[in-house]
This record gives sequence, C-alpha cells and structure tokens, in this order.
Amino acid sequence: MRRNNRPAEGTEGLVYQCRLPLSSATLDLVSGLIRGHLKKIRSRWRKLPPGRIALIVLAVLRHDQRLSDMAGGNGISASTVRRWLLEVTGLLAAGAPRLDRALKKIARKGGVVVLLDGTLVRTRRRTGDANRPNYSGKHKTHGLLFLALTDEKGNLVWISAAKPGRSSEITAARHNKITTHLREAGLGALADLGFVGLDDDPDDPVIVTGRKATRGHPLTAALKEANRLVSRERAANEHGFADLKNWRILTKVRIDARHATTLLRALLVLTNGEIQR
Repeated sequence: MRRNNRPAEGTEGLVYQCRLPLSSATLDLVSGLIRGHLKKIRSRWRKLPPGRIALIVLAVLRHDQRLSDMAGGNGISASTVRRWLLEVTGLLAAGAPRLDRALKKIARKGGVVVLLDGTLVRTRRRTGDANRPNYSGKHKTHGLLFLALTDEKGNLVWISAAKPGRSSEITAARHNKITTHLREAGLGALADLGFVGLDDDPDDPVIVTGRKATRGHPLTAALKEANRLVSRERAANEHGFADLKNWRILTKVRIDARHATTLLRALLVLTNGEIQR
C-alpha cells in the first residue's frame, strides 16, 4: 500500500487488494462471454481488457463493492462500472434455464421430485406511490419476492421473475403455473406451509406440503410427524438459497428494481458454476 499524505477530501484515495473467493473457471466463463459479446457487436476497444472487466463485475457481485470504489481503484468512472455490470448480468442471465426445460431435464435424469420455496430480496425504499407495493408485511421490510426450485440435493435449477414484496408465495406460484409444468414433466414438489392450497387436485397432488392446525382442530401426533418428514426433506432447499445469497450484492439490491430478475438469474448461472452437489 502506498502512503497518501493528502487530506481525506482530496481526489486521490488509498487502494487496497482483496481476495475474491471464486474459481478461475468462473472468471474464464465471464471473460469468454464478454469476448464473444464484443466480437458480436464489433466493438473496437474497451477501457480495460475482458479479463479485468470480468474481475471487476465479479467483485461487485460477490463483495457488494460500491461502484465508485471499484471505479476509483481501476481508473474508470462509476457509470462505466454500472454499464459493465448490467451488460455482464444480461449475458449471464441469457443462459439461465426456463421452467419447463429445467423440469424436463430433471425428469430425463431420473428425478422424481423438486423442492419449491420463496425468498425476499431486500431493496432500497422507493419514494411516492412506488414505495407501497414492495413492502412486505411478513418480513417488515421492502423487497422483491422470488420463487426458486432446487433438486433433491439442493442445486438451484430455476428462479422466477421478480414480484412485488407484498405478493404472497402462492400467488406467485399460480402466476408462473408451476403445478401445470410439474404435471407436464411428470414430477412432484415439496413445499412449506405457505403453499397450502396451491394444488387444486386432492386426488392426484403434485405439490406436497405440511398440514396446518386450525382453531379447535390441533394436529395429531401422526400429522406432526408427517410435517417433520416434509421439513427434513426440504432442508436441501435452504442450502440452495444460502449458496445464492453468498453473493453479497443480494444483501440489499441497490440497482433499479427492473434489473432484479436479470441479476438473480445471472447469479443462478454463477452459483451453479461454482457449486454442484
């Protein structure tokens, strides 16, 4: 680290190095996408080579580094880093699987069940009327709701488009027609109590949930044991969300909410490249 004797208000700042806990295969993946994109659009040059661009974008995604900080340390502007971030996430998100194709792929491999759950990704509080739809009364914070499917081992296979934070998980599942896609693929799904009532066919259900106690009708010992079995099988789903949220940019999404779906699907591709159980 070089010594800086200028005042803190000056334009020149201190620069430090930080380890990025990602594999070289991930860096090669992102660099290759950037090179292919530059060749496709016939871009003559960029301020930095594709490898450095990929490293900067991955640092922003993994460590939630501020754009101005990354820009100052690499001799570029914050708007350039933002443009690279949106460009790379768009390229990565294009490789995210669609729901029907993801389910058919699991069926071809001999899978019989997937795990369904939802999560809230925190966002900045918006002003005016746009503030209300993203407020989640369940979590008491502003955010966007996403649904995700994992296989039996906890590997993420699909992420839905973003829904406002006030939406319920079962409404988002109905909007994405998850039960229809499951029946077409010949698969079943395990879900938590938030999805009770999603499957309208009690004779041939494709979504299995626990049972809720109601007033005057407490759960019997057998039903409690059934709930424990469902929860035990669903534990792998939480591992999938934990792997996804290792990307610290999801601690609080500060980019425009309209880019959130692209961001999550790009992180899905990166997560699957890093972790395969």
